[in-house]
Amino acid sequence: MPHANARLTVHGRRLIVERALAGWSQAQIASAMGVSRRCVQRWLYRWRDEGEFGLRDRSSRPHRSPRRTSADAERVVLAIRARERVGREEIAARTGVPARTVSRILVRHGVPHLSRLDPMTGQLIRASKTTAVRYERDRPGELVHMDVKKLGRIPDGGGWRVHGRGVGDNRDRRHGNGYDYVHSLVDDCTRLAYSEIHPDEQGTTCAGFLERALVYFAGYGITRVERLITDNAWAYRYSLRELCARHGITQKFIRPHCPWQNGKVERFNRTLQAEWAYKQAFTSNTERAAALAPWLEHYNTERRHSAIGGQPPISRLQPT
Repeated sequence: MPHANARLTVHGRRLIVERALAGWSQAQIASAMGVSRRCVQRWLYRWRDEGEFGLRDRSSRPHRSPRRTSADAERVVLAIRARERVGREEIAARTGVPARTVSRILVRHGVPHLSRLDPMTGQLIRASKTTAVRYERDRPGELVHMDVKKLGRIPDGGGWRVHGRGVGDNRDRRHGNGYDYVHSLVDDCTRLAYSEIHPDEQGTTCAGFLERALVYFAGYGITRVERLITDNAWAYRYSLRELCARHGITQKFIRPHCPWQNGKVERFNRTLQAEWAYKQAFTSNTERAAALAPWLEHYNTERRHSAIGGQPPISRLQPT
């Protein structure tokens, strides 16, 4: 790709050659193309020497880098990092290599950031957010994702979206409006979703929600849930044991600090905010709560989902 300020693309360079073959002078071509005569001359020379291939973009990397850090210096930097796990400033002070150069050496050799390493053992403890592996379960109910989204309550008469910023500020815990906790369950295969609004996210609340969510899923033909994945919240780790055992559900937990491993329900939470909670300016919390069930019905039966071929979740379920 040419740089952002380049006037010529491959097609423009080819046009220079065509006009030169048609008898245009270099000055005429330069004036018509808005470039210098030297630029025109350079592309003509390349075309004469290399043909069509000479008109392609080239890397701006120099053929030689005489001042590049030596391989021995790079080995010293990598050895200090591996042995002592210190930051770039400390390595720079010990080796005389500039701190910015130390960073480039570490990146070039794929050395992970210190924040992802165990400070005692040096082992990688935090997974990367980027992954080339995307999974999707083969059958409904094989895996479901569960999570809670915290939303500020709307005061009667509307909040800041109606009246502007500064109205009903929930950061004031004593005089604020408090929060709603939207509990959600999403099926991995079909993306069928169920949500409820509750005043807290305690264990008994989570267990009651899951019980009702299973009934909701059964109404759509998902009568058996095999696995449940959640984050490591206390309410999930300890309060759902009995319920899961009774229904034969195997509990799974994401790695700490890796919410993307529960990505399907996290992405659903984002859609929930954009298309329900913040889609319009509600004048009361009751009004917003009443709009959840109709939106959820729309999501499951009508809204097109890009991850399942542009079809709603119900399209992957057997008629009931």
